[in-house]
Amino acid sequence: MQSATGRKMITAAVASLALLQAQAASAQECIAPQDLTDAAIYAVPVIANGFRASCSAQLSPNGFFATQGQAFVAPYEAMQAERWPGAMRAVMVFATSGKEQVDDAGMREMVQDLPPEALRPFVDAILAQKLGESIKPADCGKIERAMELLSPLPPENLGGLLTFVMDVTGNRQPAVCDVDG
Repeated sequence: MQSATGRKMITAAVASLALLQAQAASAQECIAPQDLTDAAIYAVPVIANGFRASCSAQLSPNGFFATQGQAFVAPYEAMQAERWPGAMRAVMVFATSGKEQVDDAGMREMVQDLPPEALRPFVDAILAQKLGESIKPADCGKIERAMELLSPLPPENLGGLLTFVMDVTGNRQPAVCDVDG
């Protein structure tokens, strides 16, 4: 049985996501490169946890993730708090990409005083769940290999590389904002 506080937090989180969708849709139709970089850096520990949960049975106990996974993830974990504001802005843009704007004054009022920090656990849970649903057991080895190849990069370079790849490949859901303009 949920407590009243638990129900309020869940209601606030759902309302927050709807409000954030509306705000982001009206604010911009592209994602700021630095926000995307922040989101990539922020997401690595969450992705690693989802990967671990989905792939533990497929991974070798002597493989990269088992032997060096925590060392790979540690610098990203140390940067999560400072990268959260940009990551949250990126989440808002991704959440509204290709969707209609939501305009609900009741939801807006309910969320106005909710600090973005309160949304972090919900964003983390949604990201981990979506990742877990999308990983096929046959892909676990490939994902582990990608992590191993990316592991020598400093977090800023990995985040910047993702942003660069999304920009040059013409990603349009959402597009990366022009850094020159």
